[in-house]
Amino acid sequence: MKVGIERSALLRAMNRAQGVVERRTTIPILSNVLIEAEGDSLSFRATDLDLELLDRVPAVVEAPGAVTVGAHTLYEIVRKLPEGAQVSIRDDPANSRMEVRAGRSHFSLATLPREDFPIMASSEYGCSYTIETPVLRRLFDKVKFAISTEETRYYLNGVYLHVAEGGNGKVLRCVATDGHRLARVDAPLPEGAENAPGVIVPRKTVGELRKLLEDDETTIAVSVSETKIRFATPEVTLTSKVIDGTFPDYSRVIPQANPRKLIVDAAEFARAVDRVSTVSSERSRAVKLALEEDRLTLSVNAPDSGAAEEELAVAYDDEPLEIGFNAKYLLEIASQIDRENAVFMFNTMNDPTLVREGDDESAVYVVMPMRV
Repeated sequence: MKVGIERSALLRAMNRAQGVVERRTTIPILSNVLIEAEGDSLSFRATDLDLELLDRVPAVVEAPGAVTVGAHTLYEIVRKLPEGAQVSIRDDPANSRMEVRAGRSHFSLATLPREDFPIMASSEYGCSYTIETPVLRRLFDKVKFAISTEETRYYLNGVYLHVAEGGNGKVLRCVATDGHRLARVDAPLPEGAENAPGVIVPRKTVGELRKLLEDDETTIAVSVSETKIRFATPEVTLTSKVIDGTFPDYSRVIPQANPRKLIVDAAEFARAVDRVSTVSSERSRAVKLALEEDRLTLSVNAPDSGAAEEELAVAYDDEPLEIGFNAKYLLEIASQIDRENAVFMFNTMNDPTLVREGDDESAVYVVMPMRV
């Protein structure tokens, strides 16, 4: 194999590939990326056996071939090469080496046989549809903060992507929760998605998918089966196993009749929470919200480090209420709100609180209170 490629194209491909490859693995071949040269392109394939990425990049192929090489090492080499460099890649099968040259730099990297590289079995996808990049990005970006990291409840370690009944008919919906907070976001149902099975997309896949969603002009082809999901652009294909478990009935924890309504400037609220929580210890990070007519008082009382209080002018005309929340949870929800105002719907100090973005009902957040 002998190939010439631009450093920027190679860096972009290796950045995606090394994100999939696990840094610590007991199977040496899984530390490698499979590089295949054919026609006028170079393809890069990386896998951790649950997630597989295939990325095609234009290149000048002088001699076709394939080789596997350490993904993180090659990524670091390419990252440190000067901008605009032309990179030459050549494999030396007799010595199990791959030569990388750019200007006066020369590297010789150890390789492993391409036959050892595992290729994820192709699946029969029962449903396929296309979706605009900004729409898919919004669906996942707005809910991923609520993904659980608790391994014992593995079925919460991802985003539940499914077709659901919205206010005006069927929608494509993403939901994530960790038991303390929940995020639910809807998008118009794409043509062809009506019969898509509900699947739990793993946390790592959600992170790697984000790298494909930078270009607003592209559309993403989504294919779903009971066991796998695939996201594809013209250049990149990301295939992932889905979490084998049942996502809980989230609708039961979304309050339907919280009567007390607070309307507050979202950005102002986030800044105030951030300021008063500065004095609290990291462990508790509890912020108390005291509500009176058109006034919200945020306060933190940390006996070991101090106290803080800040008042905000708000729209509220119900009975006075005091309720406490984890500051981190409030900040994460506030950071998702694109509209000017955040709308909080309360019941009592012990019940879950509903949060919406202004009058937009396509995004709903739920946060559990805590004692302060």
